[in-house]
Amino acid sequence: MSLSNTATITWFYACKVEDVPANGGVCVKYRDEQIALYHFPRRGEWYATQNLCPHRRQMALSRGMTGTQEGEPKVACPFHKKSFSLLDGRCLSDETECSLSVYPVKIEEDRVYIGITGGGVHAGAMA
Repeated sequence: MSLSNTATITWFYACKVEDVPANGGVCVKYRDEQIALYHFPRRGEWYATQNLCPHRRQMALSRGMTGTQEGEPKVACPFHKKSFSLLDGRCLSDETECSLSVYPVKIEEDRVYIGITGGGVHAGAMA
């Protein structure tokens, strides 16, 4: 017998493509949660993470510095510069146990949608 993960994804409308600065981020509110949304136009890629930095517990990641580390897209907290992978949320700066929740993003007709698994948003892990 094999088991598979069949989690339901709920897509919510976040904003228009033009609302997100190139190579930057914005904060989107979903229910009572804040989600950081990032756009890498040269790569044609979009990413979404929790906005809460797990290190200092500040809602700041949407204002973080975006870039790449060894070809992997990342965001660095604007306050303490810890970097996190936008692919899987792991901390790239050191061996700490903190990580981010990441969410799928899709674009349809110049509208940005963020996917929430199981209908809820969950904060990233913190040591």
